Amino acid sequence: MFQPSLLSRSEESPMNYSNPSYELACTECGKRFGNQPLSACPDCVAPLEVVYDLLSAKGVFTRDSIARGPASIWRYARMLPVPEGFQPDLPVGFTPLVHASRLGKRFGAASLYVKNDAVCFPTLSFKDRVVAVALANAQKFGFDTVGCSSTGNLANSVAAQAARLGLKACILVPADLEPAKILNTLVYGARLIRINGNYDAVNRLSMQIAGEYNWGFVNVNLRPYYSEGSKTVGYEIAEQLGWRLPDNVVVPMAGGSLIRKIRKAFQELIFLGLVKKPAQPVRFFGAQATGCSPISVAVKDGVDDIMPQKPNTIARSLAIGNPADGAAAAKMILEDGGWAEDVSDVEIVSGIQEMAETEGIFTETAGGVTTAVTARLYAEGRIAPGETTVVCITGNGLKTTDALAGRFDHLDTCAIRPRLADFDALLRSLDAEPELVAAN
Repeated sequence: MFQPSLLSRSEESPMNYSNPSYELACTECGKRFGNQPLSACPDCVAPLEVVYDLLSAKGVFTRDSIARGPASIWRYARMLPVPEGFQPDLPVGFTPLVHASRLGKRFGAASLYVKNDAVCFPTLSFKDRVVAVALANAQKFGFDTVGCSSTGNLANSVAAQAARLGLKACILVPADLEPAKILNTLVYGARLIRINGNYDAVNRLSMQIAGEYNWGFVNVNLRPYYSEGSKTVGYEIAEQLGWRLPDNVVVPMAGGSLIRKIRKAFQELIFLGLVKKPAQPVRFFGAQATGCSPISVAVKDGVDDIMPQKPNTIARSLAIGNPADGAAAAKMILEDGGWAEDVSDVEIVSGIQEMAETEGIFTETAGGVTTAVTARLYAEGRIAPGETTVVCITGNGLKTTDALAGRFDHLDTCAIRPRLADFDALLRSLDAEPELVAAN
């Protein structure tokens, strides 16, 4: 039975746990805050970010020490904000980096890779990484109830990992969320509350709740720790490429955090001497749906000012019209010579099918966005054929099957009797109608 704590912040605060190897710092004024559930500077209202004592990590966080670690994100624990003495037992991350030769052939690319978080444990999206780090801190801060505002994947991951840790979970989502993502949240016993509004409205309510109740909202008061989990995507890419950095990375953008944290991971690896500093900075390419593309629009305009949009796209996991890290993501992309692009819903569905038909990877709509954007980047010459490029797939297509509704309806008419003659006749009919096969 769901019985959350109803104590307000003014009545009871979680304990402050300090670890000298990392702490929170304001991204504007630089003021330090130790470690506590706080996401913005009380003085200048700028976001907080985790900073590390990188010098102390030199000679400790090494290729050898990483190789001796578990086949999960916890092999990088020395560079993650997890409390001292933390003992992880959930094998999150360390997903495959697939050499996508068949997809590359279609795009005219000789060195294309897919970072496949569609198979991330336990809920088949990269959100498992960020939630694992956030909940490690939620436990240390003494929260007995955790929550989030979510477009789906985060809801699944918070519900699953909270169940494993014995924490209560309260999840807020837009009312029009895909049914599969709702089911994949409820099955873990979480309380799910549907809100009549888009993600931005849901997120505003979450911030109010986090300020009123003694709960750990992973993407509100635990956000600085949560977002650091995304760095593990960058660490894994470098390690799986043989401790070298790619020339380009194509990343789907919702709030804008993932693309920034991959870059942060690369910078840390360079500073610590685990990878060689490239002659040219790694270029980052952001991918959005045209129906919700505030960061893409900013990059195309050559600015880092974000104009909020009202989302209207099938790619609901990317449908954040006022992205928290949007300005910082746009600035980063422009600084490193990258680009951002957006694609239509029709192109998104085609991207899903193209990834599945060439590489056997069934991605959700966000992956359709990234695949379609990658195709355009090659077609427009923004990425050269011989450059090493990594495409980030962040979620599994089993969660967004409604996006493919109607694409395979012809299969309902193909049932035949168990006879060879019927099979032969069916093949002849299909061969006579190639346009039917191509259209589906």
